Amino acid sequence: MEPQPAPDRLADDDSAGVTGVTGVIVAAPPVGRRRRLASTAGALLAVGLLAGCGVRLEAPPESEPVPDSLELVRRTAVSDALRVADGAEAALEEVPRARERVVAELTRIAAASREQADALGGEYDSGLATDAPTDPPSTTWDRATPADVVEALDDAAARSRTAAGTTTDGPLARLLASVGAAQTVSGERLAALADVPGPDVATPRVPTPTGDGRPEADTSTPDAATEEPTTDPDGTGPEGGDDGTVPEGLTPQDLSTLVVSEDATRYALQLRAAIGAGETRERLLERVAVHGQRADAWAAVAGVQATADDPRRAAYAVPRAADQGDKALVLDLEDDLATDYATLVGTTAAGTRTVLVDLLVDAAVTLDDWGAEPEPFPGLPEQAGDEAPAA
Repeated sequence: MEPQPAPDRLADDDSAGVTGVTGVIVAAPPVGRRRRLASTAGALLAVGLLAGCGVRLEAPPESEPVPDSLELVRRTAVSDALRVADGAEAALEEVPRARERVVAELTRIAAASREQADALGGEYDSGLATDAPTDPPSTTWDRATPADVVEALDDAAARSRTAAGTTTDGPLARLLASVGAAQTVSGERLAALADVPGPDVATPRVPTPTGDGRPEADTSTPDAATEEPTTDPDGTGPEGGDDGTVPEGLTPQDLSTLVVSEDATRYALQLRAAIGAGETRERLLERVAVHGQRADAWAAVAGVQATADDPRRAAYAVPRAADQGDKALVLDLEDDLATDYATLVGTTAAGTRTVLVDLLVDAAVTLDDWGAEPEPFPGLPEQAGDEAPAA
C-alpha cells in the first residue's frame, strides 16, 4: 500500500501552526488566549472612544487655602471697616436731611471706611469658581442709627488697637494703628454730633522703669500686677496689648528723638501759653504738662534722665506755625508726633508696642480737638500724598 499524504489541518484546526514564506512554522495562539486578547483590545478601543467623546478622569477640585494668622487679622480689619461703612450708609437712610452736620459726618465716615478697607487689601477673593449662588450678599444692617455706628466704630477701634499691638507684621501693625486712631476720632466726632455716648479711649501710659531696669507694673486697677493676661480669640496675643511694657526694638536714637520731640513740644506750647489767656491758655497748659511728663518718662526709659547724656535743651526753635496762632502750632506739633509714633509702631516688636499705638491715637484725638480736618490715616503722610518717613 502506498503512503497517503497527511491531511491538510490548517483549514480544520485553529490550534495548528502557520507556515511562513521561509517554511518556518509559527505557532498560532490558542483559542482561549486569542479571545482574551480580543476582549482586551476591545476594552482599550472603548476607552479611546470614550476619551474622544470628552469623558475624563477628573482631579479633585481646588479648595480654598487656609488663611494664616496675619491673613485673619487683615480680613477682620477689612470686615470691620466695611461694616462701619455699611452702617453709616444705613444710618443715612434714617437721619433727617435737616441734620446736616450728622449727615455730613456719616457720609465722611462711610467714604473713609471704604478707603481704609481698600488700603488693607479689600475683601479676599481666591479666584476659584464655586457653585455658590451669585446673588449679592445681604447687608449686615437692615437699619442703623448714629448710636449704632458709634458702637461699631468703638468695636472696630478696639480690635485694631489689639491687632496693631500684637501682629508680627510691622507695616500691617502701623496701618492698623492708624486705622484704629481714625476710627476712634470718627466715633468721638459722631457721638458729639448725635448726642450719644462716645467710644472708650485708652489713656497712654509711657512705662517707667524700676530700679532693676524693668518697667514698673501698672497698679492703676486692683490686682493689675498679678492678673493673668487673656488671649485674643484670633491667637494674636494678650487682649488689650501691653500697657506698661517698654517697646522692644527702640534704638538709642529712637529714644533720643522721642525725648527731644516731646520736650520741644512742651517748650513751644509753654511759650504760647505764656502770652495766651482764658480757656485757650488752660488747654495749652494741659498739653504742656502731658508732653513734659512724657519727655521725662522716655528719658527714664533711655536711662539718660538727669545725666550728661540727656538730649533735652534749655530752648528750642519754635515752628513757624506759631506765627499763625495757637491752633496752627498745636496741629503742626501733634501731627509730627503722630508720624513719629506711627513709624515706631512699625519697627518695634509685637506684644510690646501698644503704648506707641495709644500715643498715636492720643495725637489723632488731640488734632481733632483742635480743629484739624479728620483723616482716614493719621500719622501716615504717604497716604495723603506726602513723602513716607524713613523707618
